[in-house]
Amino acid sequence: MNKKELDITYFLSFCIEQYKMKQGLSGEETISLFEKYNVLSYLSDNFEVLHTQSQQWLMEEIKEYITKQKKAN
Repeated sequence: MNKKELDITYFLSFCIEQYKMKQGLSGEETISLFEKYNVLSYLSDNFEVLHTQSQQWLMEEIKEYITKQKKAN
């Protein structure tokens, strides 16, 4: 795994843990939600921009992204 891939992996782990705590979800619930709405792909594909944002902003961005995905489905 190269450095960028490792950075993205750490970023995804951070987002999962922070979202889980913020929403009061279990790890399994969070992963299920992220898989259902392709959140990990979104975060990974937009890593360059997203990883520079604050934790609070990221949590709102993820919440908004999931809401948009729910409406689209």
